[in-house]
Amino acid sequence: MSSISFSTAAVISAPARPATRLRLTGRGRRVLLAVASVPLALGITFAAISGGSAIASGADTAAASVETLTVMPGDTLWSIATQIAPSSDPRDVISEISRMNLLRGGELQIGQELAIPAQFAN
Repeated sequence: MSSISFSTAAVISAPARPATRLRLTGRGRRVLLAVASVPLALGITFAAISGGSAIASGADTAAASVETLTVMPGDTLWSIATQIAPSSDPRDVISEISRMNLLRGGELQIGQELAIPAQFAN
């Protein structure tokens, strides 16, 4: 029978390696920042270049034909609506006039020019 024995003299310990820490110098930080900012710069450049195509030219829109009416003392939207379109519902006419002239609350000023849709103009 054979036997194997181990002794402590046979084990050779490796020299201890010093632990190294990653250190970034000032130049290394600048390089890392530059490399990280490249995708951001490319994205901004792409957005700036392709964003110009979203400008509306208005070439395909039909021009709306309107007439103007000057507001006189005592005029209200109701009186104007019944005057320009006596056969239509005044609420529909008022709604259209308010929408076209961006009126809020129906307040009118004397001398104000109102755009009247061509469908209601005389």
